[in-house]
Amino acid sequence: MLTVGVAMLQGARHEHMYSLGKAAENLGLKITIRELRKSTDVEGVDAIVLPGGESTAMKIASRSEKLYSEIWNKVRNHSMPVLGTCAGAILLSQQRLIETEIERNAFGRQKDSFQSKIRVNIGEGNEFQGVFIRAPRFLKGSNCPVAWLDEEVVGVLEGKVMALTFHPELTEDYRFHEWLLTEAKETK
Repeated sequence: MLTVGVAMLQGARHEHMYSLGKAAENLGLKITIRELRKSTDVEGVDAIVLPGGESTAMKIASRSEKLYSEIWNKVRNHSMPVLGTCAGAILLSQQRLIETEIERNAFGRQKDSFQSKIRVNIGEGNEFQGVFIRAPRFLKGSNCPVAWLDEEVVGVLEGKVMALTFHPELTEDYRFHEWLLTEAKETK
């Protein structure tokens, strides 16, 4: 049994939880999903999802319960698999948990949000429907890309940390969540 933590401060948390459930079903795995709201919730999780949202607001909201500081500690010290989407990717970059630098809201404002076919190098098939909402942008590409919008890198995998500038949880394609569960199973 795997325990997957989802940071519950903002963003498409419930959509990630649904996607994790479908990914587990596809893989024939039994999982428990734990809502992470405070530092003590992180103990015993095998993988973590950092949803999108507003990265500054998320950091402020987590201060009183020290949620993110405990997450960063676990990821650094235990090589725990992490999937960060949009603002989650920003937080991973700001904490130097990925080497790839990122710029907030680089694709524009809310009205500039869009969907587009992207190319991915994960799971079966190489096409994915990318959902970009006030999306950040990786500044210098990456040595570890896993997703591209045309020639621009929009997803990276550095060790066991995956950072995506788009929202896979808003699709019915569960490859990225399946990756997280597979990594957690192999790490456990």
